[in-house]
Amino acid sequence: MFAAQLNAPEDLELVEKATPTAGPGEVLLKIEANTMCGTDYRLYTGAKTAGVRPGVVPGHEIAGRIAEIGEGVDEIVPGLEVGQQATVSIVVSCGHCRNCLNDREHLCVNLELFGYAIDGGLQEYMIVPERALRRGNLITTSAELDPKALCLAEPISCCLNGLDQFKVDAGDTVAVLGAGPIGLIHAQLALASGAKHVFVSNRGEDRQEVANRLGATGVHPDELAERIGEVTDGAGADVVIVCIGAPDLANDALELAAEGGRVNYFAGFPKGSTSQMEPNLIHYKELQVTGGSNARRRDVIRAIKLLEKGLINVEEIVTHTFPLSKVADAYQAVNDRLGVKICVVPDALYEG
Repeated sequence: MFAAQLNAPEDLELVEKATPTAGPGEVLLKIEANTMCGTDYRLYTGAKTAGVRPGVVPGHEIAGRIAEIGEGVDEIVPGLEVGQQATVSIVVSCGHCRNCLNDREHLCVNLELFGYAIDGGLQEYMIVPERALRRGNLITTSAELDPKALCLAEPISCCLNGLDQFKVDAGDTVAVLGAGPIGLIHAQLALASGAKHVFVSNRGEDRQEVANRLGATGVHPDELAERIGEVTDGAGADVVIVCIGAPDLANDALELAAEGGRVNYFAGFPKGSTSQMEPNLIHYKELQVTGGSNARRRDVIRAIKLLEKGLINVEEIVTHTFPLSKVADAYQAVNDRLGVKICVVPDALYEG
């Protein structure tokens, strides 16, 4: 089979290797699609190296189908069948550290991640190891999904983890800073939660138009505060979600928020970056400020249910597809911000 292999920063190659078989306690997935995010490109450039194994197969937004079930798997996860559609919750947690024991498995201090330490979805077949099965990381669907939709279970699950922290109530005004895939998913979740106004800021008009088609309001960042003021009588946004890792946005978000508002720094910022912030904005406005990183297994299950109900517009998010043989072009497309989100599929499934 063919697989992408990240040997070192900026050393990604397409290799041919033996198709694996499911050993005892393992499940073999036939990969049907893998979408990509900005983090994948950061792994490629070396901007992010923590937990990355040299020679790993990248890819953590995975859609596959059970191709083989190893000996003893039925005792670990009863009821699995060959042909079932499946994905993985990418955080393989230890189950015994402080975070795991306090319902923060996604922040496990001993975590391993698919696409970082464990071979991910940029290959034709992928092994789900026994330790991941025992932790419940293999998740099957209850209704057939387009593989491109199932890939989105991972980013949606992360957004749901963030949403649990800052909440969106019926009638809220929400500001989403950034119209990338994550920002557009957050906008859809806010609308589904009953928000009255959802503004999505982005400098490019193309992404603003995507936000408009999803039912939100796309605006230029320079106009955002004015537009929010118009619908809130100058009060500000009930919720502000930062979906671009730009340090200057940290204080902008506090300024946009209404008194008693919630601000979430969802995007990852460059390592070592700092921001100048006015703490009195938090103090006098009594703001709730949270972060958001990764997701729990249950978040992935919730994300799949949303997709099965058709509550997320997949076509507006996954806009371009590349065959696995052109994986280098797919990485370049991510860097060039082609469309919204890039998908890679095995060559046999590529339709051009």
